[in-house]
Amino acid sequence: MTETVSRPTLEAVAARAGVSRATASRVVNGGDGVREPLVERVRRAVEELGYVPNQAARSLVTRRHDAVAVVIAEPETRVFADPFFALQLRGISKELTAHDSQLVLLLTEGRDDHARVGRYLAGGHVDGALVFSLHLDDPLPELIHGAGVPTVFGGRPGWSDGTGHAVSPVYVDSDNRGGAREAVRHLVGLGRTRVAHITGALDQTSAVDRLDGYRDVMVDADPRLVVEGDFTPAGGERAMRELLECCPDVDAVFAANDLTASGALRVLRERGRRVPEDVAVIGFDDMLPVAEQTDPPLTTVRQDIEEMGRLMARLLLRDLDRRTGKQGSGGGPSSVVLPTTLVRRVSA
Repeated sequence: MTETVSRPTLEAVAARAGVSRATASRVVNGGDGVREPLVERVRRAVEELGYVPNQAARSLVTRRHDAVAVVIAEPETRVFADPFFALQLRGISKELTAHDSQLVLLLTEGRDDHARVGRYLAGGHVDGALVFSLHLDDPLPELIHGAGVPTVFGGRPGWSDGTGHAVSPVYVDSDNRGGAREAVRHLVGLGRTRVAHITGALDQTSAVDRLDGYRDVMVDADPRLVVEGDFTPAGGERAMRELLECCPDVDAVFAANDLTASGALRVLRERGRRVPEDVAVIGFDDMLPVAEQTDPPLTTVRQDIEEMGRLMARLLLRDLDRRTGKQGSGGGPSSVVLPTTLVRRVSA
């Protein structure tokens, strides 16, 4: 048997601080209008007593739940296998933790999950949502709009509002097109003439932008040198085999991400193609658990994935502060596109 320990009450905090219960409540629950000396006394009493505020009461005062939904439009098998998502979640978590806000993770395995996520967001459980890895036919943007929750998206939007009109939500992205151009120019600068591209899933704007960056440089490239992948190692393997069958003289590959590049490298090694002597390879992301451990280590385009997560959370929290009238919150958030950098290793 365990003995039940009574929790300190707000009345006990008020008595310890020598203030009224109403004053203690305003301090504990984030209200305004209390003189700083009294604020310090209440905070000291809270710490001494180990008082934990009632979240429901706090929400009544602040109009905030101190919780943010992070919606990833991918099945859990993909999310937990791809380091990209871990890095972005780490950035989001660090920023939310610094502002005493909780992360609620929501994944979408199928169409039924979209409706579930929409209902949850509309139910008033969270202050806002951070959404990424959307696909062009994804119903989530419309469901989120219907839920009426403040939202920041990861990645450039490429969807409509259901009536055919483009939408302009707040988002954080990297310069995917510019990064792709830099990678392909590097390959051309090495003297490579048969430069191929293994794309990502082309129902995602990041993959489309990287393909466009490739085409900006390889204007007259053989169409067979572009093979669709899906951002996975298996997709990279499949696409690389197809490239070697249709274009055996390929001498360089720009892969849509590091995982795709890792799959392509495995196939090149199996086929006896030396990297970079016979075929130079460049990826995208610079995920260190992948890029530094491929054979050979991977030249890649670096995007700051963790910082993207931090910025998404920061923009949302700033918007929430503005909506609840918090001082110093400024105007509404603006979208951000982060620069990319080519990181040279052995593969190209």
